[in-house]
Amino acid sequence: MVCRSPWHGRTRSVRVFRRLLAPRVLAATTFIPLLAGCGVVNASDSEDEEPIVVGTTSAPSTLDPAASWDGSWELFRNVYQTLVAFPSGAAQPEADAAECSFKGTGNRLYHCRLREDMTFSDGDALDATAVKYSIDRIRTIGVKGGPEGLLGSLDRVTTQGDRDVTFHLKKADATFPYVLATPAMSIVDPDDYPAKSVRTDREVSGSGPYTLKSYSPGDKAELVKNDSYKGFADRKNAAVTIRYFTSSSDMVAALRSKKIDVTFRGLAASDAVKLQDKKNDKDLQLVEGAGMETSYLVFNPQDPWVAKKAVRQAVAQVVDRGAIAHTVYQDTVSPLYSMVPAGLVGHTTDFFNDYGEPSAAKAAQILSKAGIHEPVPLTLWYTTDRYGSATKPEFEELKRQLEASKLFEVKLESRPWNTFEAGYRKGEYPVFGRGWFPDFPDADNFIAPFVGEENAVGTPYVSREITDELLPQSRRESDRGAVVRQFARAQQIMAEDVRLLPLWQGKQYIAASEEIAGGERALDPSTIMLMWELERKTSW
Repeated sequence: MVCRSPWHGRTRSVRVFRRLLAPRVLAATTFIPLLAGCGVVNASDSEDEEPIVVGTTSAPSTLDPAASWDGSWELFRNVYQTLVAFPSGAAQPEADAAECSFKGTGNRLYHCRLREDMTFSDGDALDATAVKYSIDRIRTIGVKGGPEGLLGSLDRVTTQGDRDVTFHLKKADATFPYVLATPAMSIVDPDDYPAKSVRTDREVSGSGPYTLKSYSPGDKAELVKNDSYKGFADRKNAAVTIRYFTSSSDMVAALRSKKIDVTFRGLAASDAVKLQDKKNDKDLQLVEGAGMETSYLVFNPQDPWVAKKAVRQAVAQVVDRGAIAHTVYQDTVSPLYSMVPAGLVGHTTDFFNDYGEPSAAKAAQILSKAGIHEPVPLTLWYTTDRYGSATKPEFEELKRQLEASKLFEVKLESRPWNTFEAGYRKGEYPVFGRGWFPDFPDADNFIAPFVGEENAVGTPYVSREITDELLPQSRRESDRGAVVRQFARAQQIMAEDVRLLPLWQGKQYIAASEEIAGGERALDPSTIMLMWELERKTSW
């Protein structure tokens, strides 16, 4: 049975960022359950119940937090623990393994006091030394494309006794608690994780809500309740199995055949639309919410054509975001005209303000003024297996739009994510597509990752005003609502430079069996699934 809610509709200078927030500041994941009002639910708390099986297309690339700045965080959040984290519905980090706060003035000393008698799932002590070890090894190992870039403002970590840890920052950074809340900063057991290399034995020694019972790469991860866990998670189930799929269609087929109970990451637009308007699958539900996933094009100035600002501006003038959202994604995404998504404090619409509606005539004038009179050759690259099955049609639509203007000759190329990522970090692609899942709910995380000599997209983008003035100013301010001016100016600069071209902002969908409750609570502000919020219903 599908019921609809009446509201249905729905490097840091030096440091670099990964992911892919919360609209209206509170909760990018304030979900609107489409079966609201269908009945009163009582959930089972039986320890003997069958594991809840969750399907996703986002398989981990590693099990070691020091090596990952990608979809691996989905698993990490559930088997590891961080000092602070985002409970369901939270807009700011709250205590998890520790109580933390800034000390003194200037946002440069961040102190944490661990809970008493903390242990890892194997019984080893989780103390201040383990926390320092976990953070230090991220920087020592320095995995390329890994989370080291998140720690650009950190100078050093000190400990005082077994329970007290202090983070000394190089400069004021009010967003540092948000960084510590990311799964990249998971606390690991020093006895099991090498100080100078990545752990590779497919095992996990953490202190999170679950332990990893078994793991088969690309197939499944079996999670069971961690009896020694101490944190805020109120586990509403005893076990979860995560199944990994390579396509939305296979994942939805597994849901329909009851081989899985829930789907999340990777649900294709066509499948979401069908699930919204069910006539046959009456035993399925769809939960929809505003999301902060964004998609954008990256221009690499090492390419002689793309290096010309006029070429980038002409592309921005031609691209029809509305057509992409409607024809490719069937309105499961919204056009995006800024790097900071709508609903987040600091959002603007500079790309719409500067370029207005798509216009081949205006684009031709831009190119002509720059002395470009022949069609511009462009090669657009995309990844085949990371952002969903609609990525290929999206790029085919971009090619159609650009060539319809008679101003561009476009070639499309693609690779699987592992080789695609390596290619853009080597500067091999003139223009390429990227998606972004936020690390934390702050406009900083949609600007800082993309600027600086080293950044998340592997193409140096020097903007001294952003990196040396605007971002440092914003990080001195604990009241994040008071830094709108800085973020507005940063977005204006990015629209003028057109080094990145925002395309769309996604919604989030969870499809589930009618037997499952908790989907509307199951995502944190970074759109990571909190498996412990899922539960089986025992009555209606």
